[in-house]
Amino acid sequence: MSIIKKISLAIIMMAGVFSLAGCLDKQSPEEKMFEALEKVVSIEKGFEDQQDPLVELEKKEKEIYEQIISLGMKEYDQIVKLADEALAIADKRAEHIDKEKESIDESEKEFGNVDKIIDEIDDSNLKKQATELQATMKERYGIHDKLYENYKQGLQYDKELYEMLKDKELSFEKLEEQINKVNEVYEIVLNNNQEFNEKTDQYNQEKMDFYKKAGIEVSTDKEK
Repeated sequence: MSIIKKISLAIIMMAGVFSLAGCLDKQSPEEKMFEALEKVVSIEKGFEDQQDPLVELEKKEKEIYEQIISLGMKEYDQIVKLADEALAIADKRAEHIDKEKESIDESEKEFGNVDKIIDEIDDSNLKKQATELQATMKERYGIHDKLYENYKQGLQYDKELYEMLKDKELSFEKLEEQINKVNEVYEIVLNNNQEFNEKTDQYNQEKMDFYKKAGIEVSTDKEK
């Protein structure tokens, strides 16, 4: 056999290997869906990272507020000092909630990729599950938008309250009015947060149901 024939045969064999590799690498729509959804989980790590710091700051700010309320006007300088500390904490809370929103926005953008993947699913029941899962997640994003807006409003009311507390001429009526505004908006925030958590649980359950129906096995650390 000539060298030319040997080379030609080698090229044919290599082409066959690459062709086989291409077949092995080809993903099903279900596998693509799995990768897309787990990428969203990875992106939302940034969201999760803000939770503990936010809670700690809220606790600290609450403690400072209670200290301020317990003081009389004779301790005005101490009230001003504490109010300024509370204002600084409010600014830090704003930074964390903004980072949380950035993570959710990035997650929503990434989640948009599932649209075309769902179109590729042939199994009608599986496609129905994927569509319902998609709708749940979109509702979840919508709830977070409201949560973010109301939380930011609460922060604004908090800062107004701390500025008012530094005013020696502050009347009880104005103070009471501002405290009511703060309480009302945070009541809405609590409701938003509960809705968001419930929708997150619903989405996670629907996601796991989809994986099971699609025959995709996941380890327990993915089941979040």
